[in-house]
Amino acid sequence: MIELSKAEWAAPQALSPIEALVRVPGSKSATARALILSALANGPSQILGGLRARDTDLMIAGLSSLGATINVEAANWRIQPIEDWPAQVAIDCGLAGTVMRFLPPLAAIGATTAQFSGDPAAMVRPMAPLLGALADLGAQVEGRTLPFRIRGPINGKTVGIDASTSSQFVSGLLLAAPRFPYGLKLTHRGETLPSTPHITMTIAALQSRGAAVRVGANGTSWEVAPSQIEALDDQIEPDLTTAAVFLGAALVSGGAVTVPGWPTVTDQPGQQILEILEAMGARVTLDASGLRIEGDGAIRGLDVDLRAASELTPVVAGLAALAETETRIRGVGHIRGHETDRLQALQAEITALGGQCEELSDGLVIRPAALHSGVFHTYGDHRLAHTGALIGLRVPGVRLDDITVTTKTMPEFPLTWEGMVQ
Repeated sequence: MIELSKAEWAAPQALSPIEALVRVPGSKSATARALILSALANGPSQILGGLRARDTDLMIAGLSSLGATINVEAANWRIQPIEDWPAQVAIDCGLAGTVMRFLPPLAAIGATTAQFSGDPAAMVRPMAPLLGALADLGAQVEGRTLPFRIRGPINGKTVGIDASTSSQFVSGLLLAAPRFPYGLKLTHRGETLPSTPHITMTIAALQSRGAAVRVGANGTSWEVAPSQIEALDDQIEPDLTTAAVFLGAALVSGGAVTVPGWPTVTDQPGQQILEILEAMGARVTLDASGLRIEGDGAIRGLDVDLRAASELTPVVAGLAALAETETRIRGVGHIRGHETDRLQALQAEITALGGQCEELSDGLVIRPAALHSGVFHTYGDHRLAHTGALIGLRVPGVRLDDITVTTKTMPEFPLTWEGMVQ
């Protein structure tokens, strides 16, 4: 994995229309799910096209400490599943939501005492609903946020949870559920359920490995039967959310960007970027060569509900800051609990560059304004770095305070971005 030094990064300006082909790495969400299910499978599995980045390295380390053997040196990763649960482990979650929410239910399958820790910024990320659900299912739990300790095994079946702050609570429980002794009957008890496509992705991954998952009529309850998880060779799609910032570059520069390997059918919520870019003025073409986005330099604002694809908010906000008309982003109040309070951070950084960005309870309103040079703070958040890079394509003198945050999902981001602009 590419190592980056923490330092300011001068975002390159696009002085002419970009014409680039950009290969983006594998989906972080799909890679995490494939690793989890491979570690719980009834035999060895392979993963092709998996993402190597900080989040997945932390996931691999956590699964390895629990007893899986994972070889990622070749193009085809090889995973030998967990056979014997260790008595005690320590797991570093970093700032990875998938690690801190997917591994606790898995660790609680066996009679393992697992101590979870993470980055300072991870200590404030929501965890209490998941930890409470694990306690209700019979695990011993100490703590309500990172750091916390869990000791299994699970011995219950039915539980309710408020997943209003993260769909990862649901996915984490569902992924481990086939290996619970009685399976799982899970009900969401909150008023809203964000990022439901990620739950759909989880269910599809489980079903592809033979697990029986029944979804309630209202889409807020799930039942998983106890069963083996079948070994499987997984091909990971490109990460469509990571691709979004590169596609947005075509719109900003009045050029064209092609991403090969774009799936024609996918569960990834990042797919919503296509309709968003089209609404903002892009021409979208999807054929055998990949997805091609073309722009003419003009960007239209829009009114968009990103509840199902909230990870796109930073890129849409970056485009909106350069748009000719007002943009309203709705349905994303839960991203205050992501790597940072993304709504507050976007409002502060866009405003600091001269923009007009109003923070709402569940989103943002961004109005046209002349932007100027300055430091764009990333708050330890890879998606905020994408926002700053996108604005810097058009606004000269934009500098990111820390580009190393992009190692979370794409260590080669700065080199790929600079190569695209040159």
